[in-house]
Amino acid sequence: MPAEQKNKPVAASVGLDYCNQLFAIERQLKEQDVSDEERYKKRLKLMKPVLDNFYVWLKKQRQQALPKSTFGQAITYCLNQWENLNNFLLNGQLEIDNNRAERSIKPFVIGRKNFLFCNTPKGAKSSAIIYSIIETAKENNLKPFNYLTYLFEQLPNVDTGDAAVIDSLLPWSDALPADCRMPRHA
Repeated sequence: MPAEQKNKPVAASVGLDYCNQLFAIERQLKEQDVSDEERYKKRLKLMKPVLDNFYVWLKKQRQQALPKSTFGQAITYCLNQWENLNNFLLNGQLEIDNNRAERSIKPFVIGRKNFLFCNTPKGAKSSAIIYSIIETAKENNLKPFNYLTYLFEQLPNVDTGDAAVIDSLLPWSDALPADCRMPRHA
């Protein structure tokens, strides 16, 4: 049996373990409900050493793995994306992964066939605006249907040239009625 086939499961599990360590630390920080600044500092203290060790391990593995093998390609990809992988260390507000973004585009993927009926630029623009409003409402813990209903009731009756009025209708405004908001979980 070639050496790579013997090493691959063990080496792959070591690589996975580095990733699991990072996500375990991130989970602890979420459970501690630390501020963004504190998350930034703790990430540097706790995660940077894990990432540094992971980087050294990846460099060593690249020398031992066949470049065209699945494992070799994974190592090359990870090293090529190293700077992007480390971006979450730059600011405590940044996510360690893109799961939220992936979840937010899921409706677009599911509704892809429906977009065939947006056969004009105006229709496509309208769909994009509605999706943007809905996803922003979700990110701000609003009930999209209630929020859209509120907007449709309010917008015809307000001066849309008044920036203060528009600000009061935005998804992050404290002026929105309670029935637009998702219930808070204790």
